[in-house]
Amino acid sequence: MAKVNFTTDRIRDFECTPGKLQAFIWDSAAPGLGLRANPGGAKSYIFQSKLNGRALRLTIGTPRIRGAGVWDLDAARAEARRLQTMIDHGQDPRQVKADRLAAEQTERNAKAAADAAENEARVIAAAAAVRNAVTLGDVWPEYMADRMASRENGWSKHHVAAHRKIIQAGGEKRSRSPKLTAPGPLAPLAGVCLVDLTGERIEAWARSEAKARPSSARLAWRLLKACLNWCAAHKNYSEIVTANAAKSTKTRESLGKEKKRHDVLQREQLPAWFAAVRQIGNPVIAAYLQCLLLVGARREELAALKWADVNFQWSSMKLADKIEGFRMVPLTPFVANLLAALPRRNEFVFSSPTSASGYIAEPRIAHNEAVAIAGLPPLTLHGLRRSFASLCEWTETPSGIAAQIQGHAPQGVREQNYIRRPLDLLRMWHAKIEAWMLEQADVDFTPAAPALRVISTS
Repeated sequence: MAKVNFTTDRIRDFECTPGKLQAFIWDSAAPGLGLRANPGGAKSYIFQSKLNGRALRLTIGTPRIRGAGVWDLDAARAEARRLQTMIDHGQDPRQVKADRLAAEQTERNAKAAADAAENEARVIAAAAAVRNAVTLGDVWPEYMADRMASRENGWSKHHVAAHRKIIQAGGEKRSRSPKLTAPGPLAPLAGVCLVDLTGERIEAWARSEAKARPSSARLAWRLLKACLNWCAAHKNYSEIVTANAAKSTKTRESLGKEKKRHDVLQREQLPAWFAAVRQIGNPVIAAYLQCLLLVGARREELAALKWADVNFQWSSMKLADKIEGFRMVPLTPFVANLLAALPRRNEFVFSSPTSASGYIAEPRIAHNEAVAIAGLPPLTLHGLRRSFASLCEWTETPSGIAAQIQGHAPQGVREQNYIRRPLDLLRMWHAKIEAWMLEQADVDFTPAAPALRVISTS
């Protein structure tokens, strides 16, 4: 293997012999340094030696000619000497390079893993900070929207309004009163972070609210428990609300037990009540209150009654029902007479031109005044529903009949699975109930005789 002294001109002029795949020349100054040329004109520095008796050849790189290339001659000679030194020490340059590259890759992987772990830790910390900053007031609208979107849930308008009112901040203008709205019972907890909503915090809230408005506080507590149960099962809040802090014996004891209402109209009080209610200046409210007693419906069911759901021909009404969705009830003669006299201002029977909903929103004020004028004990609107159930006992109406008219869930296996009452049967008993109430109230009313029809036999 002949050797020559490498010079820049010799490296530039060296070419592959025609007909050969490659050609080599070797440097006399640096042992093992060679120059390889290919038929296409490509050239590269190489290093050739022996390790453990076996030939070893490595490519150093492209020679720098006319400014192009990576390795100048001095650098290539220095690299060849370095490689030879490694071989003299029994090291395989290829393995050393592979180990170095592997070590560098390991270092890069470790750095990338550390950076990823640091980024993940920052993301987790940021997410935890956001979650820990979520307040009850932030969660409440999301909770309501989720429950209202559930078909199985079936929240009524009244239930939705109760959820909004229970946590309202207050201070907003009223449509019918110069007074501003009051804060809801849950308003003091609206700004509290979920992570800080502990049992002790809720117990302190309960003790405070129970002094001013125990009934509203008990309702707020029940709604709060339901909301926290939802949070405990929610993917975004389950790590914060791991246990329902509202489920506390001390909280329940602080709020006390709800007192059962016993407000009900007695038979002997019917004359005074009807006389006072029928004198109310607003005929829609007067008719509504009388129908509420005579039908025994829930206040919202009757208030939202639409003309499309009243059938004067077949003497029936379709009421919204929280148990079955809707129920058909009889349209008794006196109730039909009251409804027929009402103005048809919109789609609702008990319409109100000033109410946002289109139907009467707050008949309690007029009713309370009428009860006071009649000299009767305080009587709520739900007390009228209770009165219907109680007064039915005087007419010996079967309990199942009265319950079905009022929309109570069937009780017992027989009621639930076997008895199916037609509307005509309900109407027969309902007409008796209405006639008896009007008689006891000294209300002079004679039902119109049904129109006679000529039936052809041909």
